[in-house]
Amino acid sequence: MSASAASLSKSHDAPGGGSSSEKSSVILKVGMVGDSQIGKTSLMVRYVEGSFNEDYIQTLGVNFMEKTISIRNTEITFSIWDLGGQREFVNMLPLVCNDAVAILFMFDLTRKSTLNSIKEWYRQARGFNKTAIPFLVGTKYDHYATLPKEEQDETTKQAKRFSKAMKAPLIFCSTSHAINVQKIFKVLLAKAFDLKCTIPEIKGAGEPLLIYVSTSVDSTTTS
Repeated sequence: MSASAASLSKSHDAPGGGSSSEKSSVILKVGMVGDSQIGKTSLMVRYVEGSFNEDYIQTLGVNFMEKTISIRNTEITFSIWDLGGQREFVNMLPLVCNDAVAILFMFDLTRKSTLNSIKEWYRQARGFNKTAIPFLVGTKYDHYATLPKEEQDETTKQAKRFSKAMKAPLIFCSTSHAINVQKIFKVLLAKAFDLKCTIPEIKGAGEPLLIYVSTSVDSTTTS
């Protein structure tokens, strides 16, 4: 368990919860990687600011945002780092991955090529951080839901294979419709601190998948 995890556990387990004025703080660095135009920045902005902009603005280098939430007497700050998907920015990958507690490997559910790219993103990111919790996140679920069933099934099967190989939670989301956006970070929090997560899994064909139980060999999180 990391020092940040230990501090949360200490706050969580302290008898009586301690004084309300005695707040501890934890910073969780989260990296986001994947091809360009898949919605990394949109997901970050939707989670942090609760807004969605349909206009595409290319990330040049690295974007960075923070969001702080409170759990019991602990303030947890998600420090989110978004790497531009253009290959010329790959030299900035260490900036995003180093010291990250979790890395979101993201792809566009409507573009299979972006899912195929996950293998290389995973290989490179793991070169800089072998301990971060991996998440496989499919974006633009609202568009994916309009595709022919055969295309949906093919993408879903491949995504499930990848997530199993990565030992990573698999989550389909839509930033424009706010589908599963909050849940990504709730599951991330539970995984980071070995806390029980009660969010129901979603496994049905064609649904916005949310699969996270028993994705890691040493995970103790249950539904």
